[in-house]
Amino acid sequence: MALVAHTPLPTYDRLREEGQEILTVERARHQDIREMHIGLLNMMPDAALAATERQFFRLVGAANPIVQFHMHPFTIEGLPRSPEAADYIATYYESFEQIKRDGLDGLIVSGANVSHPHLSDEAFWEPLGEVFDWAKDNVSSTLCSCLATHALIQRGYGIQRTHLGGKRWGVYSHRVVEPRHPLVADINTRFDVPHSRFNEIFREDMEAVGLKVLVESEEAGVHLAVSPDLFRVVFFQGHPEYDTISLLKEYKREVMRYFNDEREDYPPLPEHYFNLGVCGVLLSEYAQRLRSAKRAGRPAPEFPESLILPHLDNTWRDTAKALFNNWLGKIYQITDQDRRKPFMDRIDPDNPLGLSL
Repeated sequence: MALVAHTPLPTYDRLREEGQEILTVERARHQDIREMHIGLLNMMPDAALAATERQFFRLVGAANPIVQFHMHPFTIEGLPRSPEAADYIATYYESFEQIKRDGLDGLIVSGANVSHPHLSDEAFWEPLGEVFDWAKDNVSSTLCSCLATHALIQRGYGIQRTHLGGKRWGVYSHRVVEPRHPLVADINTRFDVPHSRFNEIFREDMEAVGLKVLVESEEAGVHLAVSPDLFRVVFFQGHPEYDTISLLKEYKREVMRYFNDEREDYPPLPEHYFNLGVCGVLLSEYAQRLRSAKRAGRPAPEFPESLILPHLDNTWRDTAKALFNNWLGKIYQITDQDRRKPFMDRIDPDNPLGLSL
């Protein structure tokens, strides 16, 4: 039915202000409706921590109307945090030990920023592996976003991602290539998905280790794939959770990195995202003013965000909601209604949905 605000996490207030239904614990107790408990391993950097919560909470809360969703955000060691972010996490997040003790029906793992060319050199590599290992035996399905997809495929199948030589970012058209799979049932056969990454795992590498590709793009590659059992792990390379303004905010950060000499080149526009007839002119004029200010040693001019916002389109949210609804619906089917524990003795671990694709 809705998200249940079972903790004082500020994200619930933000979503309520947006108009999303958020139940109090008291109201939830008076409804004879099944609970589902979904974990969010949030590995995003401080600036995106709360936004990532809202994005994934929003998609879960828009799903199955006959379920009360309890969200359980947590994080892991090995991720640099400011004192403010560390305090936020200590105040509002659960520990992994608590997650293991209480159990989950499903798990979402966010992306993360990296500082090494090889994922296995990251400080969070082993803590992340502990979460993956636990989830394999204790969670009905794990949904991985971007960096988490690359990490789990490397850890589980020995396939390392390939650097693209530049950043692939923008909003790209995709096509469902396996329409029989229930994760993509009743969704558009063509739809858009935002991407923002420097690395990729290619279709042929995925299929070589038994992964099943469900959605791909001619420009952006594989977006959605699943583990050989067809459900236990869901792999995203794109970002269906992104807000309409997410790529705009990212572009603005890259522009300021150029202004502050943190990158040499002026950033290219995300592909297929801006209305070039309006935004292209605004951003071209802004680039000229910014370069002039940089040469003259003046402060950066104000970014024309308010002028651009009315010209941004969201062409992916409805499909993202439908896909999450399908994912959560399948978890609902294969979890114990009483103990929030996968009834592993009742399903085939190699094919929990009984599919033959």
